[in-house]
Amino acid sequence: MLITSKDNNRIKEIRKLLTKKYSLEKGLFVIEGENLIEEAIKNHMLKELYVLEGSTCNYDFNYDYVTEEVMKSISDLKSTPRLLGISKIYNTNHIGNKIVILDNIQDPGNAGTIIRSSVAFGADTVIFSKDSVSPYNEKVLRSTGGMIYNTNIVIGDLKEIINKIKEKHIKVVGTSLKKSKSLEELEKTEEFAIIFGNEGNGVREEILSMCDEIIRIDMNPTCESLNVGVSASIVLYHLYK
Repeated sequence: MLITSKDNNRIKEIRKLLTKKYSLEKGLFVIEGENLIEEAIKNHMLKELYVLEGSTCNYDFNYDYVTEEVMKSISDLKSTPRLLGISKIYNTNHIGNKIVILDNIQDPGNAGTIIRSSVAFGADTVIFSKDSVSPYNEKVLRSTGGMIYNTNIVIGDLKEIINKIKEKHIKVVGTSLKKSKSLEELEKTEEFAIIFGNEGNGVREEILSMCDEIIRIDMNPTCESLNVGVSASIVLYHLYK
């Protein structure tokens, strides 16, 4: 089947999925490019697949062709993608025992980097505060390198979630340059919950007050701070090695 109109009902539905609220309500999100689509198929999460008219598709999956005009209308990319899919959100709300918590992270690149580093260094859960960027944002997904399907993603109220984590007797560790101890002093444990904060303001005080410990990364004094994606990668590597 070839879809030629931007006003096609399925196409209009896909455009709505590009918004955070509607995507979470429906439990679906848009993925673009071969890497993400291959990961979605491998993890049995792909629901629909659309192929640019004139392109070939070698996946063993039912798909429809769309014109270039239609593909551009449902894509967030600057260049027209050859493939676009609709993926299911794997939403169990399961919280493991090696947890990364993101407090009001806004930059998609940072969020994606942290998801990717979490998988690389053994974290099994990444929790997003409700006011953070959506983990299913197109730029976040690209930054994960396809790792979105390899960890538990949870979105929720951080205070409620932290209380649940504490009930499991898992140490909650905040990150801040103030009133903190060096990362090198942090005891490595099999279970942990590490909180990383907003790019400009850091972890909120009311969240820091719930932490069992607060750590910082020691660095050359000529450098005031690190990008939160870089900071998270350093901390997670320290706990992993």
